[in-house]
Amino acid sequence: MPELPEVETMRRGIAGVAGARIIAAEFPRSRVRPLSIQPRPAALGPRLAGRTITAVQRRGKRIVLELEDPTRADTRWLAIEPRMTGLMLVADPPSREHVRLVLHLEPSRRRAPSRILFWDRRGLGTIRLLDRAGLTAACGPGKLGPDGLGVTGDELAARLKASRRAVKVALLDQRAVAGIGNIYAAEILFRVGIDPRTACRRLDREAWERIASATRSVLAEAVRLEGSSIGDETYRTADNRTGRFQHEHRVYGLAGRPCAACGTSIVRIVQGQRATFFCPRCQTRRGAGRRRVARFGGMA
Repeated sequence: MPELPEVETMRRGIAGVAGARIIAAEFPRSRVRPLSIQPRPAALGPRLAGRTITAVQRRGKRIVLELEDPTRADTRWLAIEPRMTGLMLVADPPSREHVRLVLHLEPSRRRAPSRILFWDRRGLGTIRLLDRAGLTAACGPGKLGPDGLGVTGDELAARLKASRRAVKVALLDQRAVAGIGNIYAAEILFRVGIDPRTACRRLDREAWERIASATRSVLAEAVRLEGSSIGDETYRTADNRTGRFQHEHRVYGLAGRPCAACGTSIVRIVQGQRATFFCPRCQTRRGAGRRRVARFGGMA
C-alpha cells in the first residue's frame, strides 16, 4: 500500500504541475527516520532547481516526473516510490514532521499548484533522480511487467503459467504485472472465484484470461473511486481526501465476516509473509475457479 489505484490517483491529483518550472527543492529537516534519496539532498536540490516538469507519469507503483533543462538538451526523471505510507500532495500534509520533499513551482497556468509535497510517515519510500539508462533499469521491461490497467491473458500466461508459485503470490511479482499489491490481488481472485493457493501451473488459458479481465476491471474501478483508505486511513488523495474503494472490498480485511455472495466466513491466511483473504466456498482450486461469484461492477 499504496498500490496502482492509489498511485494513479496521486498522479492525477498532481498532474496540473506539468509545464511548471521548479524554483527550489526543499528537504525539510526532521528527527524521524530518514528517507532513501539519491543523490543526497544537498546535491539533488540544485540539480532540480530551474528544470521544467514536462510530464507527470506513473510506472507501476512509482510517480515519475519528467524534467527538462531549458538551457540544454538534458532530460532527467525524478522517480518517487511511496511504498507503505508515502503520499504525493498539493494540500497541506497530515503532519509537518513527515514532509520529505517540497517542490516549489512557478506554475505555467492559472490555478495550477505552486508546490507539491512528498510526505512519508514511516520513511520507507524512495526518491531517485535518473537519467535515461537509470529509468530503464528502474522502471523498464526488465524490472516491470505490463501495467495492470492493460494487462492481457496472453501476457499473464506467458509470464506465470509454468510457475509453481501460488497464484496470489505470483500476482504480487511486479516483473509479471506492474501495480498489483496485496489488497487488489485478493479482490481480483475473489471476483474470478480462484483459491489464492492455487499453483499457477494448474491454471488454463481461460483462467488467465479471466484473471486479466478482472485485473483491468477491479483496478479501473478502484482508480475511479480514488483508491482504498484502510486501517488508520493514512492513504489520502493529493487534495487530502480519503479513497472510497474500501467500501467495495469483498474479502480484503474482512476475516470472519460472511461472504457477500454465499454467507461463508471469510478466511485469513498468510502467504509469503503477507495476509491473504478469501472465501473458501466461492474460491476453489478444483476446476481452476470456473464458478461464478457475486457480481461486481457489471462483471461476475
